Amino acid sequence: MAGLNAATLAPHDLVWLADPATSLDRDALPDWVSLTALREMPVVVRRDGCRIGEIPVGLRGRTRSERYGTWVAPSAICKIVTPIELAAQRTWRHRPELATLPAIVALEAIADWLDAADIRWGVTGSAGFSLACAHNVLHADSDLDLVVQAAQPLPARHVELLAELQRAAPARIDIQVATPFGGFSLLERVRSGGKVLLKTAHGPRMTVDPWQPAP
Repeated sequence: MAGLNAATLAPHDLVWLADPATSLDRDALPDWVSLTALREMPVVVRRDGCRIGEIPVGLRGRTRSERYGTWVAPSAICKIVTPIELAAQRTWRHRPELATLPAIVALEAIADWLDAADIRWGVTGSAGFSLACAHNVLHADSDLDLVVQAAQPLPARHVELLAELQRAAPARIDIQVATPFGGFSLLERVRSGGKVLLKTAHGPRMTVDPWQPAP
């Protein structure tokens, strides 16, 4: 895609490869990876700063153990869907076959609350993947993974609302808060009173302030 570079994308963004067979190192791929399926399925942008100018992505299979991290050139990407777009477009309402799954029931129950609170949020994980393409990987025990974009520290009212929604939802909700320096678990911050494991492009680090981590 014209003008696309590593800085354009964020972790959890879903991207499609124009030609998986030439975009990936075929000799290094696990046996479970299907290049044919990858023509229709996205890969997910992940955090990794090891290769300047390339996009770190993760491939997923049918089970939790089937995960593979690699890199692709920006020119290999032909389509992008962000977690924020999946939420804003209420994508799950166009997928009636998923409507009774607990993660989707939870999503429908909390979406308007999050918007009304002016929280910038998106759908990630299995739910995001399943909503972005025709390949459903959700099941009855799947968590609902969300990301909350927060360039500045979250107001106390937002933390309280998010924590309450996590407790009351009909499925387990895992909320990751994305700061300019990395992402952390909201539940971990609530439980610890502040100190969290911040996931960065250069590895995890403990910090008491995810918006001003010590060098």
